[in-house]
Amino acid sequence: MAFSGRRTWSQEVLAVERPLAGAKEPGFFTYEKRAMVVLALKTAMAAVICYWIAKLFGLQDGYWGSISAIIVLQSNVGSTVTASRDRLLGTLIGAAFGAVFSAIGPDSWAVWIYLAAVITAMVTCSLLGLKNSSRLAGVTVTIIMLVHRTGSNWTLPAHRVLEVLLGIVVALVISAVVLPSRARLRLRDGLAQEYLRLGALFEAVLAGFRGHPAANLPERWKDVTAALEANGQLLDAARNEPTGGAASLEALSLLQQFGRGMAELLRALDLAVQGGPNHDDASYASHLEPELGRLAEHIVGGFQHVAGCIHRWDFGMAPDGFFLDEDIARLEAKMAEIRPTNFAYPQEVILRAYAVQVHLKQLARLLRSSRVETEKAVSN
Repeated sequence: MAFSGRRTWSQEVLAVERPLAGAKEPGFFTYEKRAMVVLALKTAMAAVICYWIAKLFGLQDGYWGSISAIIVLQSNVGSTVTASRDRLLGTLIGAAFGAVFSAIGPDSWAVWIYLAAVITAMVTCSLLGLKNSSRLAGVTVTIIMLVHRTGSNWTLPAHRVLEVLLGIVVALVISAVVLPSRARLRLRDGLAQEYLRLGALFEAVLAGFRGHPAANLPERWKDVTAALEANGQLLDAARNEPTGGAASLEALSLLQQFGRGMAELLRALDLAVQGGPNHDDASYASHLEPELGRLAEHIVGGFQHVAGCIHRWDFGMAPDGFFLDEDIARLEAKMAEIRPTNFAYPQEVILRAYAVQVHLKQLARLLRSSRVETEKAVSN
């Protein structure tokens, strides 16, 4: 499936680093700003609908439905489903414990009973693995036990659950129907950008071994780390979306796993390069040219190729004009050729060169596997 229509956020950003999607979209109203405005309009719409329905049916505190809709409506459908689940479970647990503890003991024990109710509700959520619901359970207990209303101990909890459920249902409908944003599509965008950032990081790391340390290496690491974290969150959200084939989700998961694996390899490569460069490192690296430079160039091209495959969602075409396996074989032959001259260099320089070679081979093969294995997942 190819992307169409307006450029997505990553297509705008990628256009700066590589002409993957054409020229960058001009103007002040970029994709990110449009997305923020759309989210604000959808959230306001959900809140107003909830309040109108609450008034229509005479709910006592109908504004809690609006509050719930505002809290759970996220930037994409998957995240909205996740937030809705967390809020509903937290509300149910908090309402149950709030109602039970409200009927226990005399008024003189009220503070201690309230304390026990909050602790019990939050600990229950933690024991059930509902980390994101624990605070919501505590909030619900607080409202039920400290906001005084007439009626039985179960009246307020029932109203609160009903109001929260109203907000959740409205938020889910608005998120899925009104200008929906899919976590899977955003994840594909994010993975494409992640692979380009990995390629840029690789260039910056290898520059140190070749005698030209990159000044922007810390920034490159921050970019990659941020992309990995954001894509991990999007993958969690994508798993909760009700639409999309299993193969698509499997392919996205594979790409995310390969991305993390290559980031770890780049960390190892960075550690191998550290301690240099010095004159001996640069001199030894120069003896590996042009094989080292060709492999490095093609690895960067491989990252760009996979990024393009993710955008097109078509992994069947191998990169044109280079073959990483052949590049690796040439580099190995070059290192064997210069081995008799190794005595002219300190041992740490030679060991560093061999460590770099090993990491380059692993990175090239993992990069190739990311395309091949994803193609299999997409074809299934």
